[in-house]
Amino acid sequence: MRRRNIRLRQQQAKPPSQPRSEEDVQALMQTTEGVIFITREPITTTKLVQYARLRNGKEARQLIEQLNKQYDKTNCAYRIEQVAGGYQLMSRPVFAGWLKRLEHTIAPQRFSAPSIETLAVIAYRQPAMRAEIEAIRGVGCGEVIRQLMERDLVRIAGRSEELGRPYLYATTRTFLGLFGLGSIDDLPVMEVPVHLEIPEVVR
Repeated sequence: MRRRNIRLRQQQAKPPSQPRSEEDVQALMQTTEGVIFITREPITTTKLVQYARLRNGKEARQLIEQLNKQYDKTNCAYRIEQVAGGYQLMSRPVFAGWLKRLEHTIAPQRFSAPSIETLAVIAYRQPAMRAEIEAIRGVGCGEVIRQLMERDLVRIAGRSEELGRPYLYATTRTFLGLFGLGSIDDLPVMEVPVHLEIPEVVR
């Protein structure tokens, strides 16, 4: 309680942040754009604040919003998207067909039907036990899960409290980035027919 009061007094003692001049805002936008441009992975607001020397995450998000407005206004072929818990400069979907022709672009990952099915079950049911995944799919999934883990799309998220304490599986940030998701909450809503009953796992 005492530490909390000390922190509150320190925050109250800090002078209010002075508004940025238009020149400062433009310079920070360029710096923010440059930092995001050179990062190969989605960058979090925390790191963006650190590298671009911004005041806080709110300012980082405001600068990104202003950059995207400029991109949209000038019909740029790219914009900054929120993906996998961070921000990344990405080309617009309309140019996907043209960009695939470039030799240096990364080839899209291909998945077998069992891999897609297993990944979907884990994504929507995570954290999920292997027995639960296999009960839903109706086949063994050990090898498929191992392959998905090797591709850094699935990880071990802990152990269940069930008998034998089996592993619990969940998706990774790589999964979010691959499918262009900001978080698991961005997964499309899955409508299950009323007559379809998902099998229960034998405890």
